Amino acid sequence: MVFINTLLVQSVLKDPAWQKKMTDADKRGLSPLFWSNANLYGTTDIDMGRRLDLDLVA
Repeated sequence: MVFINTLLVQSVLKDPAWQKKMTDADKRGLSPLFWSNANLYGTTDIDMGRRLDLDLVA
């Protein structure tokens, strides 16, 4: 989950609109260790044949 969160944070940081809004204090507070996107008490359907669309084309 930390890896996915890191990719999500990176995608936000690439956006020029967010770069303008974020202060140095905001950037210091970034961490991929958030868990608000986790479903702790339910089931999660994982489609291993489908990739997340995170614009990471190599």
